[in-house]
Amino acid sequence: MGYQIELPPTHAGTRRQARRAGLATREEAAEALQHIATLLDLADDEHIAVQVADLIQKTLRERRELPATAEVRRRLLGGADPAAEAPTVQQWLTEWVATHELAESTRRAYQSHITHYFIPHLGPIRLDRLRSLHVQAVFDAIQERNDHIRACRGSEDEKARARVRGMRIASPATQQRIRATLRSALNAALARPDIPLQHNPACHLSLPSAPRPRPRVWTRARLEQWRRTGEVPPPVMLWTPEQTAAFLRAAGDQRLYALFHLLVHRGLRRGEAVGLPWAETRLEEAAIDIRTAVVELDWDMLTTVPKTPAGERTVTLDEATTVLLQRWRARQAEERLAAGPGWHDSGLVFTNPDGTGLRPSWVSDEFARIVARADLPPIRLHDLRHGAASLGLAAGVDIKVVSAELGHSTTTFTQDTYQTVFPEVAREAAEATAGLLANTATAGARPR
Repeated sequence: MGYQIELPPTHAGTRRQARRAGLATREEAAEALQHIATLLDLADDEHIAVQVADLIQKTLRERRELPATAEVRRRLLGGADPAAEAPTVQQWLTEWVATHELAESTRRAYQSHITHYFIPHLGPIRLDRLRSLHVQAVFDAIQERNDHIRACRGSEDEKARARVRGMRIASPATQQRIRATLRSALNAALARPDIPLQHNPACHLSLPSAPRPRPRVWTRARLEQWRRTGEVPPPVMLWTPEQTAAFLRAAGDQRLYALFHLLVHRGLRRGEAVGLPWAETRLEEAAIDIRTAVVELDWDMLTTVPKTPAGERTVTLDEATTVLLQRWRARQAEERLAAGPGWHDSGLVFTNPDGTGLRPSWVSDEFARIVARADLPPIRLHDLRHGAASLGLAAGVDIKVVSAELGHSTTTFTQDTYQTVFPEVAREAAEATAGLLANTATAGARPR
């Protein structure tokens, strides 16, 4: 059995028909014919009628099922071409990451997530057929890979350990960032009337929680355990004021001592310090303006702007740091004369002896070398920023000032992350509280 029905002519005015043969029963042919007629009835003008006819003709030619009436109606109401098909996940993510307005560092991070996780698992799926279970499968695969890496690392088989050497576990925080990439891309697709996507399947997933890590101090007990076992308590460790002072003494004879001193005292991010230009450094006013940062991506160095408005800020310098930077500027001028024609005028505060900018990873490596020589417990270079914040709060600096100097968007973030972490400060607070209660109890016991 089969059917035949006249369709609206093409835009060029050419007549056409919808035909289908080989159906099993007369009832099946009648249902198909009625479905086509219902789709044609959705069009309320000649232009839309032609589009619906294009959809019907193309679908029959490719021997696919005609779309449901509700789907075609939704496309028409959304102003989309009813004959347009949703792109695949790979097509959409590739277009989105290439055309969406993003900082270059963010674009590369998104591209990495798309290349390593989403295209291998979701690439061929049509966007309108993407479901939460598909997305969940991506993160289940990530967890299986994490388990495999952990098992191999703990194995007594050297070959098993070698297979995963250099491989990194995707932490809960990393998984949340991976999910955020897909969620952002699908939200952009939802805003496109020509893409038939009704909801964001990346919004409702079962992922491990990623609570914000709270800094811990290298107390005597933790220091002794580290020296005994080599185990570093995760995830964010801070030096005590005495340990920080020991680091500064160890770094005192280094060419870039002023850089490390600035990081310790003012809590700049590594990229902010490496990318700091003299044009934004006002030593006569004891201040620096943070407007740019240098990031290192796949060995490329890129100059970016802060991700949030709060990141663009003015940092006030103390007198000792100001003097150090003045001395450093004089030394850099001497290096410029010594380099002669070989000097690269980068305009940056901290440079190599030839004037070229520092590579951020090299600064981290140099920091680690100084720490090892000083026999100090290990911390990351970024933890100097955490230390500066905690020291400021412990010294009684107003939290609003600390938050603004660090470039945090809210004081809530500062307070939640940098609650009192130094034992001596907490001890003083406990003694003060106990003393207040003791005085109150004594006063209440006095005879009236």
